[in-house]
Amino acid sequence: MTVKLTNAQIAWRAAQDIPDGAYVNLGIGFPEMVAKFKPDGREVIYHTENGILDFGEAPPAGQEDWDLINAGKKAVTLNPGASFFHHADSFAMVRGGHLDVAILGAYEVAENGDLANWSTGPGSVPAVGGAMDLVHGAKRVCVITDHTTKDGRPKLLKQCRLPLTGVGCVTTVYTSLAVLDIVNARFVLREKLPSISLDELQALTEATLVVEGSVKDLVVPEV
Repeated sequence: MTVKLTNAQIAWRAAQDIPDGAYVNLGIGFPEMVAKFKPDGREVIYHTENGILDFGEAPPAGQEDWDLINAGKKAVTLNPGASFFHHADSFAMVRGGHLDVAILGAYEVAENGDLANWSTGPGSVPAVGGAMDLVHGAKRVCVITDHTTKDGRPKLLKQCRLPLTGVGCVTTVYTSLAVLDIVNARFVLREKLPSISLDELQALTEATLVVEGSVKDLVVPEV
């Protein structure tokens, strides 16, 4: 069995690429973990769909203020200078192109950048939600995900099979095995775990992996 990164390690890797001073929206669930791993000395201004700009770390257990929550209904703290605003104003920021980065989870990503991260299947919430706005309002759209499904099927595909969240919107994918950019409708491999060969990685990926220049080792700390 291939050793792969944990969700926390995937989130850590994605956090390292957020530029200093960026305005960032984190999707509900797994992507919220990215906020824990902001590099020291780097300013990142996090935005929530429900109307907070510049929230901080989660409060210690028992010290939550449940009037201060993110879009996933998780308790947050505020950084100095944080602001509140109406839900409609929050989406005006998204749709107006004021976010530098959106980081979302995914069920499927296609080689042309199509994203499917909602489902009408059993137990699913049958609505695309604010992700539809985020993927076309943010300047960069990054996906964090396991490289395969729980039963080992590829998630990086030639064409998505599930209902789309957005068309041609994904720029970078951080998986449990690799980091890939989507360039000219192709998955360009930038980093991979040193313990997996290119052939082994390709066998776990439906879409063709493209190598341009050297592929770096994907090395992350224990987090």
